[in-house]
Amino acid sequence: MDKYAIVTGASAGFGEAIAKVLAEEKYNLILVARRGDRLEELKNTLASKQIKVLVATLDVRNAEDIHDWIEGLEDKVKNNLSILVNNAGLAVGRSGFQDGLLEDWERMIDTNVKGLLYMTRETLPFLMKNEGSMVINITSIAAKEAYAGGNVYCATKAAVDQLSKSMRMDLVHHKVRVSTIAPGAAETEFSLVRFKGDKETSKQVYQGFDPLQAEDIAEAVRFIVTRPSRVSIHDLVIMPTAQASTTLFHKD
Repeated sequence: MDKYAIVTGASAGFGEAIAKVLAEEKYNLILVARRGDRLEELKNTLASKQIKVLVATLDVRNAEDIHDWIEGLEDKVKNNLSILVNNAGLAVGRSGFQDGLLEDWERMIDTNVKGLLYMTRETLPFLMKNEGSMVINITSIAAKEAYAGGNVYCATKAAVDQLSKSMRMDLVHHKVRVSTIAPGAAETEFSLVRFKGDKETSKQVYQGFDPLQAEDIAEAVRFIVTRPSRVSIHDLVIMPTAQASTTLFHKD
């Protein structure tokens, strides 16, 4: 198989786990993230999978850089692009709206919404050439249910949820499938980023219950990409057994 898959935010967490699963499914990979050293480490880890792995140190918030990078890819890569996984995203801060920091809001909006738009818009001309191609957008339970202190983060993920529905309608005649995966509480770097490197506070988020792991979401991606072309998985919500809503947990 000579198909290529792009995974954004591939340097850790969901993105790294998704890359490993797609490698097992024999997709050639294009891994995108800001931390180039981690991408190189992942590329080396995947060397035994007998696939091609390209890495790009990019910030999805920069539309011009994404455009230039896509333009610079070899034609044989672009013409075999089959999957885009929009995984790059983050939450920053947990204050009430009235105390929110403008820089945090802009970082979330620019990454979670605008970055997804830029990457999808640049890759769609190539995805549309290949029948059965897929866009997989990683959202959050926060896309479905707001919670106190979530404000702008919840809004960005809800925006991606609605964008995905609209994309699906716009692309149905091009036979491009659009899926969303909305994880609940998952033990990745998510909380460490949200609390700006405060390891103790981040650790407390996951105490008392068994949270999702990155591999759980990667397995959902495997399920989506291995369906026959007649099947489109529109929306998956995946929660830890101990989580019933954004804020209701059973903790030991």
